[in-house]
Amino acid sequence: MALMITDECINCDVCEPECPNEAISMGEEFYQIEHSKCTECVGHFDEPQCVQLCPVACIPVNPAHVESREMLMQKYLRLTAAA
Repeated sequence: MALMITDECINCDVCEPECPNEAISMGEEFYQIEHSKCTECVGHFDEPQCVQLCPVACIPVNPAHVESREMLMQKYLRLTAAA
């Protein structure tokens, strides 16, 4: 499952530099996560770094992009092979 940032985001800037896949960027009003790059940190860390650091808990699972841990690992492998 890819993650998403809700409109409760306060643009504190802690999540973007911590994303190992560079999936987080500034949107028009608040940060956003590119679902095609988000692996929930599978392949990098045990837990999503953005979720751990977010001071307002505004990073839930994106219900529009449900993926199993195996699918997230495959995405990680594709992203790292392309790098």
